[in-house]
Amino acid sequence: MWRFPSVRRASSTSAETDAATRRGRIVFICGLLPVALTAILAVYRPAFFPRLDDSIYDVVMRSSIIQPPGKHVVIVDIDERSLMTLGQWPWRRDVIGRLITRLREMGASVIGLDIVFAEADRLEMPDPGLAGSRLSPDDVLAGVLREGRVLLGYGLTFDPAGRERTDCDLHPVTVAVLQPPEETGQTPYFHATGAVCSLPLLSQAAGGSGFLNAAPDVDGILRRVPVVAELDGRLYPGLALAAVRAATGSRDMTLRVLNVNASMLELDDLVVPLDGKGNLLARYRGKKGSFSHLSAADVLNNRLPAAAVRDKIALVGTTALGTREVVATPLDTLFAGVEVQATIADNLLERTFNRRSALGSVLDFQIVLVFGLAVSIVVATAGVVPGIITGALGIALLWIGSIWMLSKQGLFVSPLFPTIAVASGLALMTFAKFALERRRADAAGRQRTDVQRLMVQTLLSLTETRDAETGRHSRRTQLYARVLAQELSKNPEYSDYLTPDRIDLLSSLAPLHDIGKVGIPDHILNKPGPLTPDEMAEMKKHPALGHEVILKAEQQVGVYDDATLAMAKDIVYTHHERWDGTGYPQGLQGEHIPIPGRVMAIVDVYDAAVTRTLYRRTMSHDDTVKFIMAGKGTHFDPGVVDAFVSASAVLEHVSHEGNH
Repeated sequence: MWRFPSVRRASSTSAETDAATRRGRIVFICGLLPVALTAILAVYRPAFFPRLDDSIYDVVMRSSIIQPPGKHVVIVDIDERSLMTLGQWPWRRDVIGRLITRLREMGASVIGLDIVFAEADRLEMPDPGLAGSRLSPDDVLAGVLREGRVLLGYGLTFDPAGRERTDCDLHPVTVAVLQPPEETGQTPYFHATGAVCSLPLLSQAAGGSGFLNAAPDVDGILRRVPVVAELDGRLYPGLALAAVRAATGSRDMTLRVLNVNASMLELDDLVVPLDGKGNLLARYRGKKGSFSHLSAADVLNNRLPAAAVRDKIALVGTTALGTREVVATPLDTLFAGVEVQATIADNLLERTFNRRSALGSVLDFQIVLVFGLAVSIVVATAGVVPGIITGALGIALLWIGSIWMLSKQGLFVSPLFPTIAVASGLALMTFAKFALERRRADAAGRQRTDVQRLMVQTLLSLTETRDAETGRHSRRTQLYARVLAQELSKNPEYSDYLTPDRIDLLSSLAPLHDIGKVGIPDHILNKPGPLTPDEMAEMKKHPALGHEVILKAEQQVGVYDDATLAMAKDIVYTHHERWDGTGYPQGLQGEHIPIPGRVMAIVDVYDAAVTRTLYRRTMSHDDTVKFIMAGKGTHFDPGVVDAFVSASAVLEHVSHEGNH
């Protein structure tokens, strides 16, 4: 006998454990689904996601520690002051020649011109500075270029239909391209169809050249700059790469393809990380003006010390308003083209680059799975709040780690896909957890309702055991109470209290109103005639006896402030109170009587009047209605009487049904 309770408790505990395990599995699966979907998106990357990932890169870059530029690149700026000093742009070519000569005298290691001289100088007259000379300004500039250490810029064109090119001397470079066998179908650089270059006279005189192309991404932000490109089957360097090669004396170049998304340019012992199209992810040194800018006017007028240029790459370009070409970068919206070339040259010289992992989407896939699965496990096992905390900490660490790695290592690991996976997983798991808990709560509520019904039926059966008529009376009042409460709920004064749930509860508890009669002696309870004053006094104890039964049950079970038991006590203890205060057992008056008690007062009298009882002969329905109306404001709540009258036809029908 002692083992049966233990077995039942063990069985119940086991069932609860199994149910909790099932709920945990469902929550885990709900977290796994968005993680798996995000992992797939990280690999295949629909068109929208690369653009969003670029925006994330911008945020991380702006949040990272920006390293200042080195001291090996200087910009010779044709600025507003230079134009005010030397006249409007473009200047005479011989003036450009004097600027180059002055930079060479100051010891510049290489001079790169971010300028294209595509047409002959508009002033075809002898140089007034050369007495008796018949040289044109272009001839003078060509002569200066032949003295060496000068690189010209040009622009590549990418017209799909092709175009007729002028004859350009573009100075190609020899690059050994090494590709894995499986990657031979795609070339790791852009294919140009033409070029816009300087005059042949100048191109042939220059010792080298490089293209100036740097196209922004689709959102208008310049993040990547090509360092090599192909034209007519030959490879050409960008101006920054050409300048660094000339300054360092590098010759051997190898382009090693890693996969479709990544390659490496090996320049002697320098390894430059590139993407699958020969682009370098620019590591900007700050906003515009971060590099040392020397005014061209100061250079020409000998106002600067030679140390300002000595052994440096001098990039000549225009930043004056109306002459400059500007682009937007992650750090600035007005970044001059010559500053882009300076940035790439500085990245190469300082050997500091921004790059993405060669693993690319594979790395994103792995990070998504690790973070997503970890958070899903925490939510499924520990709950939503620990899962949210874990997810938030994980995402924060991932973003902080991404910023740190870009700052210190130049490696960008995108937090985009892990953030999407964790956020969407948490959202779906939270919803699933809520839905499951709501379902469990509903099931518990239904179980509790069933227990309440069992309790009511058990107590009602107890009263029927003592008195069959009392039991039948209690069952009929259940029907009457529902009809009357529903009608009463239409009254604005009662609608807030008589919600559908409370009406159901009131109806289910109505049969308990006479539960206290189990404590009344049989000779009084079953007496066929009128009661004596002493017997009536004993009978009037049944509300208090019923109330005491419920109170003891509360104390023994340890349940307090329960809405069901509270209404049960109101019904049992106050259904014999009168509106004028002359009722029993407490003598409550008016609105001090709980609404369930006021409803049960009419229901109790109506059933007693229309049904044969031990105490009096039955009354007709109409006479009973008149009797109850006569008690309006004295015996009964006027509002409840009005509802009773409105529902009297329905009550009559229910009365006939209940008695057959």
